[in-house]
Amino acid sequence: MTSFAELGLPRPIIHELSKLGITEAFPIQEAAIPDALVGKDVLGRGPTGSGKTFTFGLPILTRLSEAGASRPGRPRGLVLVPTRELAAQVRERLSDPAAALGLRVLDVVGGVNINRHIRALAAPVDLLVATPGRAQDLHDQGYLKFDQVLITALDEADQMADMGFLPQVRKLMRLTPAQGQRLLFSATLDGDVDKLVKEFMNNPTVHSTAPVEAAVDTMSHYRLHVGNRDTRAEVVARIAARTGKTIMFMRTKHGVDRQVKKLRRVGINAAGLHGDKGQGARTNALAGFAEGSVPVLVATDIAARGIDISDVDLVVHIDPPAEHKAYLHRAGRTARAGATGTVVTLVTDEQIKEVTALLKKAGVEAKTLTVHEESPELVTLTGARMPSGKVLGPFGAANASNKFAHTRPNRRRGEDQQPRRRKKDNTDDSQGRARSQGGGRRRQASSTKAGDTWGNSAPTRRRSR
Repeated sequence: MTSFAELGLPRPIIHELSKLGITEAFPIQEAAIPDALVGKDVLGRGPTGSGKTFTFGLPILTRLSEAGASRPGRPRGLVLVPTRELAAQVRERLSDPAAALGLRVLDVVGGVNINRHIRALAAPVDLLVATPGRAQDLHDQGYLKFDQVLITALDEADQMADMGFLPQVRKLMRLTPAQGQRLLFSATLDGDVDKLVKEFMNNPTVHSTAPVEAAVDTMSHYRLHVGNRDTRAEVVARIAARTGKTIMFMRTKHGVDRQVKKLRRVGINAAGLHGDKGQGARTNALAGFAEGSVPVLVATDIAARGIDISDVDLVVHIDPPAEHKAYLHRAGRTARAGATGTVVTLVTDEQIKEVTALLKKAGVEAKTLTVHEESPELVTLTGARMPSGKVLGPFGAANASNKFAHTRPNRRRGEDQQPRRRKKDNTDDSQGRARSQGGGRRRQASSTKAGDTWGNSAPTRRRSR
């Protein structure tokens, strides 16, 4: 193992990492950091949880500390990410090393009043972490310029492609100096991501740890045949009542909300995460899940990308994903940073053929079991048990069983909701605009600290006189 001190990083960063018990670099960090430090364009591929944030972040901070001072509204480093959660994670991970070098990190994302970002940009920002839509908004309004950007990093580039953000990413990249350094990190490097590489990167050094498919080797995969939907519902409740952190996946936002209600009715403190949730509700759900008071997180694919929470040892596909990449990214919420985990796919009779093809394409060999809610195999595999049956109120409500209940959800739209016309009060959700924006060795993966349906209102009745 190579230590961070051997990679050429400055002493203040090494000291800051050592305070966190982090001394040895992951393979992608060991390979890519030296090239990034000397100014080379770097193209990195690695599964989620492999340490990509420090891989691009620490060299950016190092080079910025050696290259003068920043001005208000003109960052010298730019990191583009697909989701609010990932932006917050990157900022949190890099803020302490940045402070050790006298640098400031700021994140700007959709779902937050843009005036907060305008005020924050009035002071010099060295490294800006942004979702594409909000960055474009701030630029269009004249509060953000990219002409001083020395280094640009794209994180989770494959997800930005999947979410339809690449036209906006290209537009932003063209606003940065052509001679600037570019760092691109992704779980996969194909299709539209390859087009980005060809347009914006200059003879990049390529570093690839394991491809996404290789990450499945650190997980145990199971396909549980449950027969019909009624049995599946009972199995889900038993699994959700287990001890430990569990992430459950649904295909739709409505499915997430409905599943959370079902679980809370039987006494399971579950929270939902999807693009229609306001920023306050999303932050509270993630915070509760990270610190353990909310043991079950039910999420859609898009909302869950960027979640980096340790100790998630079980991922459950209630709804099998639509395609194999989604399976791999869902599964990547467990077995992070070299740990192990279990991935379970619940399969009804009519889904058997579909799931068989999906797993084959994902390169996953899953053991098949036929189970029901009383099956001993279900208990052995997942720790399933009978839920308490004590009804819980809605997550975030005053009577809900969680420490974040005092915070009212913000009902602004999220990144995977259809766009709507911008308001004059400068409030928008940029993640909804571009589709588009709708233990000797301490684990580096840190916990992320951390919708109603929009329908037609009833007509107003005229009061009789």
